[in-house]
Amino acid sequence: MDTAPLPPSNDARRGSLACVGMGMTLGSHLTPLARSQIEQADVVFAALSDGIVELWLERMHPDVRSLQPYYAEGKSRMKTYRQWVDLMMDEVRAGKRVCGVFYGHPGIFAWSPHKAIEVARAEGFNAHMEPGISAEDCLYADLGIDPGRFGCQHFEASQLLFYERRIDTAGYLVLWQVGLVGDLSLKRFSTGAAYRQVLVDVLSADYPLDHEVIVYRGATLPIQKPRVRRMALRDLPCAELTAEETVVLPPGAALKQNPAVRERLTALDKEASIA
Repeated sequence: MDTAPLPPSNDARRGSLACVGMGMTLGSHLTPLARSQIEQADVVFAALSDGIVELWLERMHPDVRSLQPYYAEGKSRMKTYRQWVDLMMDEVRAGKRVCGVFYGHPGIFAWSPHKAIEVARAEGFNAHMEPGISAEDCLYADLGIDPGRFGCQHFEASQLLFYERRIDTAGYLVLWQVGLVGDLSLKRFSTGAAYRQVLVDVLSADYPLDHEVIVYRGATLPIQKPRVRRMALRDLPCAELTAEETVVLPPGAALKQNPAVRERLTALDKEASIA
């Protein structure tokens, strides 16, 4: 007796999501795993540093959809990021293998990849993240900083203003998105000198105004070199900064010994040698 064919199983139609990092410098930072995810995807969404990088990505896949047009002056960036999640998830729900490609590391200063993976997993889809070389990685290499030597604190610059945070001046202080510092609206692409002055006023509680700060931007194209500017803390408000530039404050105090803990550890060493 003839029987009707069974409909395809839900698993057979299931989509998936991979969010991968392009790295910072075009062509040289893409990992083999990230490249494989891009090449094997049905559709690729791209949030990259500039149009040249997008054109390079289009040579790897026939269906690359830029996410940059969803930005707009006066539009909340959070609205844009939610749109990105919706766009990727629409294709995942349609049963496609989706790859989101983000400059640098897809999990660093990137809300949408984390949220899209969270939503995809909650709905039962396979979703994962492939790391990339981040601006932080390039910063350590270009400025010759070993975060293990004195320690290193990282803050989004506005968060340092909005909340009470404790700064350890014996280590490096790295401030991200200083060009946007103080923006409560999430609608602007830059804030002005008056906002950076508020940041300097907060920092001056821990650092002298003549303390050196380093303004850094990594290279995104092979023909570029990192941009490194050094200035006094007091001069930071008057400096032109973009959202992509990072501000680093070198240590402003020596590491302070902790005699009580050292004595305790010495006692433990003695006990261990006796045993």
